Amino acid sequence: MVQPLRIAPSILSADFARLGAEIAAVDEAGADWIHLDVMDGHFVPNITFGPQFVAHARPATQKHFDVHLMIAPADPYLEAFAAAGAETITVHAEAGPHLDRSLQTIRDLGKRAGVALNPATPAVAIEHVLDRLDLVLVMTVNPGFGGQAFIPAMLEKIAQVKAMIAGREIDIEVDGGITPDTAGDVARAGANVLVAGSAIFKGGTSAYAGNIAAIRTAAEAARGESC
Repeated sequence: MVQPLRIAPSILSADFARLGAEIAAVDEAGADWIHLDVMDGHFVPNITFGPQFVAHARPATQKHFDVHLMIAPADPYLEAFAAAGAETITVHAEAGPHLDRSLQTIRDLGKRAGVALNPATPAVAIEHVLDRLDLVLVMTVNPGFGGQAFIPAMLEKIAQVKAMIAGREIDIEVDGGITPDTAGDVARAGANVLVAGSAIFKGGTSAYAGNIAAIRTAAEAARGESC
């Protein structure tokens, strides 16, 4: 099963003072999903926002809300983020003692379940929960801040995850340092959902469509090569 290519702007790089307009702008510019990075200042060294923020952002677009929980513990907050409008909820493999239970809870809430793998977390961490998954997020930088440089060693992990999925309808997402220069590499390795922040939000509203198109074009060309 070949999963469709999706570009997911990360609002971590948006202007929070005009968030609704920023989300609407990337929606119009060609975003497939909207990626929301939730950080707690504990699991990662930064603090962003919580469920109420997601709920206030939800009316700005009808696009899929892809919520990445960089928090620990995550389980106590799953219901709140589901109610706020998240459609995919991704937790980190290390964020709680019972990953299988967390994924069951997300699906019981009627949402798509994802697992994120930090750069030092091996792909084998998801081996026994594959049938609970709708998405695997391979972090291509260390989580916590936008604008970091892509870690090339993660290409091998993307390929490992692709092999493990073995035809299941599971999205492979990448987040961190995604630009037109790296989009082809991650797509060639097997990723189909590309999260980008600064590479999309740079240049102001008038540049968003071109920025998204450049990432999409590079990824599509690489996917064509691998077919």
